[in-house]
Amino acid sequence: MFGVPKLLLTEAQRQLLKKPLGELVVGTPSECSRKIKEVQDAEKPRRLILVGDTVSRNANQFGIKPDVMIIDHKEKRSKAVEFTYEKTRVFRTRNEPGTIDLLAWNAIAEAIEKGDSVVIVDGEEDLLALVAVAAAPEGSLVVYGQPEEGVVLVRASREMKNEIRRIVDNMQRAD
Repeated sequence: MFGVPKLLLTEAQRQLLKKPLGELVVGTPSECSRKIKEVQDAEKPRRLILVGDTVSRNANQFGIKPDVMIIDHKEKRSKAVEFTYEKTRVFRTRNEPGTIDLLAWNAIAEAIEKGDSVVIVDGEEDLLALVAVAAAPEGSLVVYGQPEEGVVLVRASREMKNEIRRIVDNMQRAD
């Protein structure tokens, strides 16, 4: 991806992002999946977007059908436990750790727009939760894992999208 613009996370932002962006749900995989399902049934989000292999696998095993999954085949920096999923569209992109690659952003935006998609990331998908919230229509729900705790539910409201925009606008640019 030589010459592709990307955004770099600063150390200050790294500390800021250790705090969950939305509602932290603490519990076992089944308790967290149950909560995702409850929120999905009650709020009927415009898009349900799962970020991370663990969250996606657990939700899939619980019968949750997201519109988009963003995975990198890793869990806690190790090879992820494989799982099967049925998605019409598969997007492949690259994203280095600690960055947001413009091509990854575009792939996620297209996947969210079309739905019924999986985005497979060569590299790391952690920061792509920010992209998912930014690209999701208002009224969507983005879920990502909070290691050793549970999951974070982020509602893509105007206020949250503005907060994400502030974070992204303050990232360092690299070409």
